[in-house]
Amino acid sequence: MTIALSLAAALIYGAADFFGGLAGRRVSTIAVVVWSQLIGLLLLVATLPFFPATPSASDFGWGALCGVCGALAVGLLYRGLAIGTMGVVSPVTAILAAVIPVLWGLERGERPSTGASLGIIAALVAVVCVSVAPSAAEHSPVPRRRAGLPPGILEALLAGFAFGLFFIALAQTHADAGLFPLASARLTSVGLAVVYAVITGVRAIWIGKGTLRLIAFSGILDMTANVLYIQAVHGGMLAIVAVLTSLYPAGTMALAAIVVRERLSRLQWIGVGMALLGVAAIALR
Repeated sequence: MTIALSLAAALIYGAADFFGGLAGRRVSTIAVVVWSQLIGLLLLVATLPFFPATPSASDFGWGALCGVCGALAVGLLYRGLAIGTMGVVSPVTAILAAVIPVLWGLERGERPSTGASLGIIAALVAVVCVSVAPSAAEHSPVPRRRAGLPPGILEALLAGFAFGLFFIALAQTHADAGLFPLASARLTSVGLAVVYAVITGVRAIWIGKGTLRLIAFSGILDMTANVLYIQAVHGGMLAIVAVLTSLYPAGTMALAAIVVRERLSRLQWIGVGMALLGVAAIALR
């Protein structure tokens, strides 16, 4: 059941990121974050009565930390997806989101198998492959850079680090806390996003009806995936659940290839393949 929940969360996260990244190409990133997080919060509030729980103060604290990490991660990821190639940005983010919980487990005494160690090495090589290759995407709204990292890669790396912390923090909550840690996390992330929007200009969060539909899909799918993840992590090992969940680029890449017809260079495809194989090897430890 844990594996099924993790994989379901991965696919749904991938779809949520695709719609969020697509919306980010039409409006500002902060608008996507504010509205998607708010819509997800409304869905969560409606769901809470169906998950009886007895949360503690520490559960709310860990949830708040999740909210900070989640707000940063989502904002950076959607920005990266909006300015870069989705098929590259998504796997790079997933690599760090997978490796960081594994390193956390190592520090706490877990020892990965040889296969998992090879998976981590493959993931790191994948970062190099997708980062040094020139972008072949013609749909990116940002011109290609002549030197340095391709557009969206820096945002992807930072988002992956933040997602890794998000997974770790959420795993520290208790199983009998139900969905209340997620509520604490979402209240925190929405609050931070609104404050940032006020500081930068409220007009930045104005959106049209067409974009609102994309953002609504993103917010609903993201919250659904969060619920599946917290159920999975309370029934299995963090390193396994986090890594399986980090397979979400498969969903993002499939939708990007079908809907916006993104194309990658051969080296980038090699990097993407190694990233997915690396994550799978870590999960099979």
